[in-house]
Order: sequence, then structure tokens, then C-alpha cells
Amino acid sequence: MSLRFVGIDPDTPNGGSPTVWLEDEKAEIVIQGWLPDPDMHTEIAGTEWVEGHPIGVPGHEGVVRVPVRMIPYLRKVCDDAERAGLCRPAEER
Repeated sequence: MSLRFVGIDPDTPNGGSPTVWLEDEKAEIVIQGWLPDPDMHTEIAGTEWVEGHPIGVPGHEGVVRVPVRMIPYLRKVCDDAERAGLCRPAEER
């Protein structure tokens, strides 16, 4: 695994905070964030966001919240992935 740290919430309280990494081998962005409150999770899980797409959050997926102050790190991880050529299909990398 080639997990590369990109950034952590600069206003983190108590050591637990949203964090962003880039995983080179699998070409994935990894995000640690806060869990949504029950009302938000219910809204997400019960809304058809894309017509014809299954409603809900599959058991193998999760929802996290990330504060907008993390935008610079999200931009950086996207830029890093593009520069590394990770946006191409695996067979082209």
C-alpha cells in the first residue's frame, strides 16, 4: 500500500479530525471525517439522489462529513492524483 498523507484539519480539536490521503496503488482518495448526525444520515439514506440509482448507503460504503476549511487539502489531493497520472484507467498507468 502506498498511502500518502495530504493534510489534516488545521482547526482539529482533541486530536480526532478530518484527514486526507492519496493511495497511489489503487488510485484512490481516502478521507477520514465526522459521521453524520442521525437526521442527516436518514435524509441521505432515504433520498433518490440520482434517478434509477438504488436508494440508501450500501453496507460496504460510508458517509463522512468534512468541513469546507478542508477544501485546500481536497484540491491538493486531486491535483496530486492528476500529476501522478492516477486519473487514467489502471491498464494505462
